Parts: sequence; C-alpha cells; structure tokens
Amino acid sequence: MDGAREVTPTILKEQTGLEASKLAPKKWGLSGTSRIMLLGILGGANLLISQGVDLRPNIAAVLGLAAIDAVFLGGTCLAQILCFWPPYRSRVLVHEAGHVLTAYLMGCPIRGVILDPIVAMKMGIQGQAGTQFWDEKLEKELAEGRLSSTAYDRYCMVLFSGIAAEALIYGEAEGGENDENLFRGICLLLQPPLTVPQMANQARWSVMQSYNLLKWHKPALLAAVKALRSAHSLSVVIRRIEEAMYSGC
Repeated sequence: MDGAREVTPTILKEQTGLEASKLAPKKWGLSGTSRIMLLGILGGANLLISQGVDLRPNIAAVLGLAAIDAVFLGGTCLAQILCFWPPYRSRVLVHEAGHVLTAYLMGCPIRGVILDPIVAMKMGIQGQAGTQFWDEKLEKELAEGRLSSTAYDRYCMVLFSGIAAEALIYGEAEGGENDENLFRGICLLLQPPLTVPQMANQARWSVMQSYNLLKWHKPALLAAVKALRSAHSLSVVIRRIEEAMYSGC
C-alpha cells in the first residue's frame, strides 16, 4: 500500500480554514456542548441546594455510575440521556449524515443508520449512534492479506466523514472517538503496521478530503440531516440526497 500524501497541520488549515484541533473528537467534559450541559446540571444542583435539598449523599453514587458507564458501557447510558437533548441530537444527526453521504459518494454500500445508543450497543457500537456500511473490496483484500491504497483511502474517508461533517456545520467536531479507534485498528492490520506519525498524516489527509467533499455537496448533507431527523428509512434518505444533488441539473 502506498503512503498517504503528506498533509501537515498547516496544509490542513489552508484547505479547510480550521485548526487541526477543531477536526478532532473531544473528550467528555471538554467540548462546548458538554460544558454547557455541565453548567446546566450544576445550576440545577445549586438551585436544589438553595432550597434545602442535600445532594451530597448522592454525588458519590452518581459519579460511580458515570465511571462504570464510561469504562464498561462505552458511555452508552450517558449517550442515551443526551440523545433527548436537542443540541446533542442535532450533532449526532449531522455526524451520521456525513457518514451516509460520503459512503454513498465513495460507492460503499450502506446497511443502515442507528440513532439509538441502546440499539447501537446491542450491535456492538458502544456509546453512540452509528452508520453501518460494507466495503466488499476492503474486506476481500484484508482476507487476502493485502490492502490497496484505493480501498484504504476510501475506508478512511468514510470513517472520518462524521468528524468532517460536524466541523463543516458547527466549526468544530465533538464526536468521533469510535471512528478514530476503528481507524487505528485497521492501521494495525496493515503489513507493516503504520507508525504513529504515518497514522496522524493519514488521518489529516482523510478528514481534509472528507471535509472538502462534504463542503462541495453541502445541500445534499443538509438534506440527509433533515431526512434522518424525520426518521425516514435509509432508502428515503438516499433519495433525498440524490434529489439535492441533481435538483440543479
């Protein structure tokens, strides 16, 4: 497999207008959305305390449950709670729409989109929603112990397209940790495995390509988001994408 084209953080910013940090998943408690929610929780707790409700006996239990959720369930419980919060759910829809549109444009068959974290967990996608796609060429080549640059690049672009979609719409990405974990996993299957600098370069190249692809097809991305928000079937989501792409023809 050929090495990825060199994409430095400077080149990434020149091509997208964003710092590399804006195109990377955020850890819980560090993102803008998470900070707003944390402030809301703290504000509510402060109100209860001012009314004479002692929350201290419950704090340890809540923190303990949150730790168990994060370590053993991949954050599924927290994600299930957050999915009812409109700003968070909107980001999830944008993220998954990015995966769907890029997979469609790159010719990767899509099996489905899961927006319920509990359903995702049952299918082995812990802590978040997920888009299921299947790249037959990639699977065949991996089974044969080889991987062409074309299949690898296509797979990486689809993986990083959720992050790219969030950055395109919101100016920065918050989700995508599972996507990055899958990316690292496939890098370790290569012979020889990629080094850390090579992984970082491939990640920058992939997210840059996905970002520019989605930017070019932004009306189709927004159409996919709208269709997912309305809980349409995958076939309808694809139809909405095609209508948005060819409406100007």
